[in-house]
Amino acid sequence: MLGMLGAAHKPGAIPLRPLGLGNIYDGAFRIIRFNPKATVGSAVLVTAVAMIIPIVVSVVIAFTVGTGISSDGQASEDLSTAEALGLLGSFGSLFLGIYAAQLGIVFVVGMVSHVTRAAAVGRRLSLAEAWAATYGKRWRLLGQALLVGLVSTVAIVAVVLLVVLVAVLTGDVLITVLVGLVATFGAIPLFAWLWIRVVYLATPALMLEPIGVFQSFGRTWRLTAGQFWRTLGIGLLTLLIVQVAGGILTTPVTIGGQLLAVVLPEYSVLVLVLAQAIALIIQNAFVAPFTAAVTSLQYLDQRMRKEAYDVELMREAGLIPR
Repeated sequence: MLGMLGAAHKPGAIPLRPLGLGNIYDGAFRIIRFNPKATVGSAVLVTAVAMIIPIVVSVVIAFTVGTGISSDGQASEDLSTAEALGLLGSFGSLFLGIYAAQLGIVFVVGMVSHVTRAAAVGRRLSLAEAWAATYGKRWRLLGQALLVGLVSTVAIVAVVLLVVLVAVLTGDVLITVLVGLVATFGAIPLFAWLWIRVVYLATPALMLEPIGVFQSFGRTWRLTAGQFWRTLGIGLLTLLIVQVAGGILTTPVTIGGQLLAVVLPEYSVLVLVLAQAIALIIQNAFVAPFTAAVTSLQYLDQRMRKEAYDVELMREAGLIPR
């Protein structure tokens, strides 16, 4: 009887009640497993499309102007203008490709928010359905990501400028180092606190509620009130998991690319760009969906804890009368 009752309250990937750490991670893997196209597939697609840019540029450069690497593996002492521009073009396009891929992942995160909510009530969204669910919120989603990036960059620049200003005004190395250490170690906990209280749950809130960008930050503030350490702990543990797993998945590709670059020195830049592109596709295929699913599940968890959202989900799943 108890088993039947427990099953009745788990119509999808998660039990419809406040979630423990195990429920969140188990639910994230279930969501990816049963919605591979809308999670892993979308991450692979946007990353692969973005990385076409540096691959094409590097292929053209490798078979036209070259990269200034001789057959014995040594860089020529005097690079021609064309070869120098070729190197700049290859690595510059790689940077642009990585940036474009990360912008694309922003939309993947938004899609996974919808996939996660649907999975909670036992529905499976296709890639097309997940993309359609983001309609009307895509520009807000992009604006939210760019705003967070801009504010983070300004904050980092402010800390650096403070240290530089102290160095210029005092001319004392010891004082400059001390100010730098205090500023850095003081900024880290502040950034972590703001990350959890203002930013962490903002994307699922934006995607799943009829609110705007700034309201999504306010929703995060309310949902994480009294839950800071728990939310931070899960967030940091998830970050550690994806970093370790991403490193394990991409290390063979990275090492293989470096070895192949030694074997084919005249095409070393092309090989390294290809290896980086493949490694990024593999990394994003796991990191982006898993991280987005965990964050979305934490959002649902906080709403179930604070707003009895589980009742609404049960009603939607047909477990209780409307």
